[in-house]
Amino acid sequence: MAAPKKNKDVESDFELDNESEGLSKTQIKQQMLDQQKLGESLIDLSPAELAKIPMDEALLDAVLLARRITGKKEGFRRQLQLIGKMMRNRDTGVIEQALMVIKSAHQTSSAAFHKIEVLRDNVINGNDEKIELAIVQHPLLDRQKLRQFARQAQKQQAENKPPKAARELFKYLQQVING
Repeated sequence: MAAPKKNKDVESDFELDNESEGLSKTQIKQQMLDQQKLGESLIDLSPAELAKIPMDEALLDAVLLARRITGKKEGFRRQLQLIGKMMRNRDTGVIEQALMVIKSAHQTSSAAFHKIEVLRDNVINGNDEKIELAIVQHPLLDRQKLRQFARQAQKQQAENKPPKAARELFKYLQQVING
């Protein structure tokens, strides 16, 4: 029967790469979990967004495989660990930057969408001053169309009808503002 390993033997078996020397085991574990979370965020991307991420063939294959096995809990967990391990051997700065670009683009489009919604609500619930303010902010808007949409939307609200005019106003604002 073999004697159990001493603590110093276990520590000598634990390999550290050059940049992580001097870090505690907890810090190394945290870095590993961060890499795994980064890999997990790659799995959640759409195919078009995934194509924008600069990564090698092996990592891409691992991410695509993880997407296929999401229903199998243990297999998915092990695949995530594999992706995390693969990420540790790569420069993840480029991948993180690409993810930030994708995330900021999404936030920018959401903010623009919200801005158009607020403008639509101001036009519908406001008076001529709100319409004039919208025209000052966006000179390509047609005053007559805005008034017509606002009247129709107010009428539909009063009659508890579906907000067809409000949707049309939103589409019109989106088309003019976004080009």
